[in-house]
Formats: sequence, C-alpha cells, structure tokens
Amino acid sequence: MLLPVTRSVLLTLLIAADAALGSPIRVRTPYAVKETHHVPARWAKLGPAPAEHRIKLSIGLKSSQFDELERHLYEVSDPTHHRYGQHLTTAEVNELVKPTEDALTQVLDWLQDSGVEDYQLEYSPAKDWIKVTLPVHAVERLLDTEYSVYKHEDGTHLVRTPEWSLPAHLHEHIDTIQPTNSFFRATPMKSTVRPVAALGTTIDISTITPATDATDLTVGAVCNETSGVTPACLRTLYGTIDYKPQVPGVNRVGLTDYLGETNNRSDVHLFLQMFRPGAAAAAYEFTFDQIDGGSVQQTPDNATQLAAGTDLEGNLDAETILGIDYPTPLTAFTTSEYSGGSPPFVPDDATPTDTNEPYLAWLAYVLAQPTDTLPQTISTSYGDDEQSVPESFAKKACSEFAQLGAKGITLLFSSGDSGVGSAGNCFSNDGSNKRMFLPAFPASCPYVTTVGATKNFNPEVAAFDPRNGFASGGGFSNYFPRPSYQNVAIPNYLNGIGNMYSGLYNTQGRGYPDIAAQGQNFLTVWNGTIVPLDGTSCASPTAAAVISLVNDALLAAGKPTLGFLNPLLYSSAYSTFTDITSGSSMGCNTAGFPAKAGWDPVTGFGTPNFRMLKKLALEL
Repeated sequence: MLLPVTRSVLLTLLIAADAALGSPIRVRTPYAVKETHHVPARWAKLGPAPAEHRIKLSIGLKSSQFDELERHLYEVSDPTHHRYGQHLTTAEVNELVKPTEDALTQVLDWLQDSGVEDYQLEYSPAKDWIKVTLPVHAVERLLDTEYSVYKHEDGTHLVRTPEWSLPAHLHEHIDTIQPTNSFFRATPMKSTVRPVAALGTTIDISTITPATDATDLTVGAVCNETSGVTPACLRTLYGTIDYKPQVPGVNRVGLTDYLGETNNRSDVHLFLQMFRPGAAAAAYEFTFDQIDGGSVQQTPDNATQLAAGTDLEGNLDAETILGIDYPTPLTAFTTSEYSGGSPPFVPDDATPTDTNEPYLAWLAYVLAQPTDTLPQTISTSYGDDEQSVPESFAKKACSEFAQLGAKGITLLFSSGDSGVGSAGNCFSNDGSNKRMFLPAFPASCPYVTTVGATKNFNPEVAAFDPRNGFASGGGFSNYFPRPSYQNVAIPNYLNGIGNMYSGLYNTQGRGYPDIAAQGQNFLTVWNGTIVPLDGTSCASPTAAAVISLVNDALLAAGKPTLGFLNPLLYSSAYSTFTDITSGSSMGCNTAGFPAKAGWDPVTGFGTPNFRMLKKLALEL
C-alpha cells in the first residue's frame, strides 16, 4: 500500500534529490541578472575555466549608513566645521558601514541554501564583506553564470565572467561580488616602468649632484634636469630640507606593493648611501606588512624577474619616501594577487595566473587594523583604466577608501602615465566603441587625493617625455559625479577651455588630479644599478613624503593629522601649492587638457610648498 506523502516528506525528498544532482534548491525568488560588464579591449576569451580552479569570492554587502559615514567624513575634513580633525574610531566606522541584520540574514540563508557551510565563511569586522573559497563549478551554480579564462595581450590571464546573477530579493542587499566581471589589474603607474633608458644602460654618475643636507643651497644648485632627480633636489625644491621630524614613531608613512613587487633592502641601502647617507640604516629598519602572502623577497631577482623589471616600482617608492622622510618609520604593505601568495597552478593558455582583486585584500586588511597602528599617510602607485572595472566594484572600493579617510588616514594615488588615455585604446567599453578619453581608477575616486606629475624646476611644467611616451594622467570620471568640494574649481576650468574636446569626457564627473609633484627622470637603484624612471609613480610617494612631514609637525604640536586632504585643499590649502601653468595631458592622439592658472586636470593645484602648508595646517 502506498503511504501518503506529506509536505515535509516531499521537501526532504526534494532536498535529497538536489544533493544527488549537485544543484541547490532556490526556495525564495528566481535569479535575475545583477550585473553585466563588457570584456575590455585587449582581452581575449580562451575557453571555459577549469571546473576545480578555486576562487576566493568576496561578497560586498550594502552598508546600512554609508550616507551618514560620508557626512562624518566631510565634517571632520572641513576646516570650517567645528568637528574638523575629530576623526572616527574603527568601531564608529564599523557601526556605520555594517549591513542591516535583515540583509545579513538573507545573504547567509542564500549561502546556506546553496550548500555553503558556516565554517567556510570569513567576515570583515563590520560584516560588510563575506569571503568564501569555492571551486569554479560551485561559484557558477551560486551566481548562475559561466566563468572563462581570458588572456590579455601582454600575456596576463584571468578567470572572469562578464555577467552574473543573484536571487532577485538579494539585489538590494549586495553591492558587488568579485572576482566576477572586474578586469581591473593594479598596474604600476610608472608606465610599466617607463625607464628613460634601456634596463642595464650605464649611467654616468659623475654628472649626478652629490648628496647633501645643506640648507643654504638653491634649487638650481641641487636640481639638474639632465642628470636626474635626487632626494636633495626634492627636499630643496619642496622646502623640507631644513625640517627635522619631531615625532618619528608617533608619525608613520606607508606605501603599497602589488603584482609580486617588493622593496629590496640592499638596493634601498645603496640608494641611500649614495643620495642620503645619514638615512642609510633605514633600508634595514622599515617594516613589511605581508597580506595574502605578498612578496618580501630579498634574494636576487631571477632572469624572469629581471626581464620584467620586478621591484622597480617597489624600490622607487621606498627610496623616494625614505630619502625625504627619514627618520619617519616606513611600512610597506605588500599584497599578493593570489590567495596564499602564489598561483594555484602552473600557468598556461588554459589556466589563469591571477584570480583575486588585490585592492580588496589590502582594504580588508587595513580596515581591520586599529587606527593607531596604521601609517597616517599612505601612497599607492597602482591603478588601471576606470572602465576596466564595473561601476559597482569601483564604488564599493571607493567607499572603503572613504572609511580610511574618516579614520584620519591621508591616501594619495598616482594619476596615471598616459595623459587622457593611451593612443589606440581611447574607446568606450559599453559595446558602442565610442571614442572617448579614458579616466583612471582609483585616481577617479573622490575620497582620495590624486597626484599628477611635473618636470623641470624653474619653472616646473606638466610632465611629458617623448622618449617613452610618458604623460601625466588626468581627466574626469565617468563613474563618480563631481564632489561638492570641486564645485568652484572645475567650472572655472571648463569655462576657460570652452568646447575643447566636447563629447570626449564627462563634464559632470570628478576631476583629477588634485595636486602634483616631480615625476620625471627619477634616479632609482635597482638590481645594484642606477635606473632613471618616469611616472606618476614618482610623484605620489614624493607628495606623500611631504604630507607626512606636515602630519609630523601637527602631531608634535598636539593637533590631529590632516586625514582626507581634499576639502582643506580646495577651500584654502591650494594657496600653499605652486601653480603649474604650462604643459598638457597628452594622450588619445590629442594634446590633452592644457595646464592653466588655478586647478586643472593635468597637475591639479600644483606642487607643494612644505613651509607654507605646514604653517597653514598648524594655524587651523
């Protein structure tokens, strides 16, 4: 006799059948496409992703009170507000960015329904990020998608999908999930180094200005446009040469390394011996903060690394900052793009060499640290075209930079090395192939201070080097609207250029850079030799070093650090920068935006005058 089948028995049978078939029962709402992002130019699809390749999935939940966090950020960063300098604690920030209980519960229920166990999950302190590592076939079921292996024309491989879905009821609770459709690569903003001469070329050191700490020399005596930029030149040019850090250890400065880059102590030591002998010991004193197994290699580079110029960027950053800021302690955050620090398997045309979003790993790490353990100023010389990432990813990452700003951390990013865009690639990625200028990310994020590059000394002009095509990057975001602090500066500039390049850029977008610093012909020690480099990768650590010394003076006086710099910069501190009025952001087969009096999208408000900026900051 057949027994009656109850509803609970039927559900049990269905679950058992589901387990046997390896496909989850979706018991709430149907799946719907959450996001589609066109595969960027220069990427080619090779074939399906290996089913067992493991992906560390980062699920970004919507913050419950980001608008409130943004209000706090602007109030504590506005020198005219009574709360100026009253930066938030980590606990206060976490309270504002945590998801609602309902959102978290629904997302966890979905994961559980999909066969993901609680023990597999990792949470950020605010629980606004959930991480889980799963094989491709499981992620494909989870997101109702198909992953493929894509190859960039430079040989880089990624496992990605241009489109992914979620149950409809979760769309309002999840901002982004990566890696999915983001083709962002944290490319060093030194134009893939942009060496001035071929690697291995011998430099005539007899033409280099000797190291000096003399405070009575002119810029002309220590800065030589032909032989190269040195710490003595930068310290004299920007006015830090006679400033001795007062509270090193209380004040700290940081840099970031990605893509297998690190900072070679022996090269840094040799550089400092040559260009700032009194600081040479710092080469063996700066600290590494290793994230996801980031590289801290100190043995000689192998042939492959030498051919790729590995550590050119890392050495440049460390040598520049220590050459200016010694004895301020330096922290190098070195982040791997691979979970665990190495590729999951040997790469070939069918298997990827990269699966993760390194910015997410770095942000997750630093946001979890107590604020009083972090450097107050951090320089990053990495970025990519804004359209290489989906808008949701860019906005989520940018919102996390805002969290650091609210805590009082000054974040500086290089603006890019191809002017308004690399010639031959200035087309939209939305399927229309429309001609357009190419803004960069994270340079376009309104919660960071972006740094363009200059060259020459009397006067400084916007950087451009015909030897390698380097041009200081700048432009207007297509993702981020113009922030209120730019409501005077940008209209003034746009009125001045009229209809120039009409239709090629977003007149309502966040404009960048905000400031500039020297960025051409920097002498760098790499592999025991001197290599001259160009790039906004030179400019960002230079500007960060100057800003860090201002923070030193503030802390010594018992005052709060600068934190998010832009509201102060655009309201009054622009007067402490030297305006750059010559040159342009050449790119996209155009002359690019011209530098003009006041703010411009080539050099921002110009280069820092340390003495004037320090005086203004101390008077706040």
